[in-house]
Amino acid sequence: MNQETQGLSKQQIKSRETRAKIFQAAKRILQKQGYEQLSIKNICEEAGVSNGSFYHHFKTKDDLLSYYIEEQPNINPDLLDIPKSADEVKSAIVYVYLNYVHYCQELGVEFMANYTPKNQSLNPLIRTERPYPIVTVHNYLQKCIGAGIISPNQDIEDITTDIRMIVIGNVFEWCLKEGNADFEGNMKRSLESYMNGVF
Repeated sequence: MNQETQGLSKQQIKSRETRAKIFQAAKRILQKQGYEQLSIKNICEEAGVSNGSFYHHFKTKDDLLSYYIEEQPNINPDLLDIPKSADEVKSAIVYVYLNYVHYCQELGVEFMANYTPKNQSLNPLIRTERPYPIVTVHNYLQKCIGAGIISPNQDIEDITTDIRMIVIGNVFEWCLKEGNADFEGNMKRSLESYMNGVF
């Protein structure tokens, strides 16, 4: 039993495995046949699961995409401890999003390119149990401001909105160029430039 499944019941492990199977099936369809063929029927056939099983885990096809696109990749919790300086704060936030860049690259351009504005997981007013990167960053900034490490010249809600828009822009640029953009370099440069002006 690995660390991720430690402490989970058999039912929870089975549920997690089914969810992963559905996702892998969707990813294969997207990569081989494109978004047009990504129907719930095709996903279920490819995954070898029933429609009921799909709807038990995801409300819609877009919910499936958003779950994997917005889920926070693993972050070392020590990295987000109280830092010693504003530079360390910036480095930690850049790290969170470079980790996210690698996750997007793992999912693939085809998968990311089919993420639409209709998909509500980008809506900051909607909070779920999933630790989206922007929630991680918001909580981290609050902690750093509270400890007196940084004194931003803007409201925290404005900062996290701006960061979210920078990240969305970088993802969009990477998809627009079909993966032929310096995704990592652009993300790092744009986030650093923004944060240098704020704290």
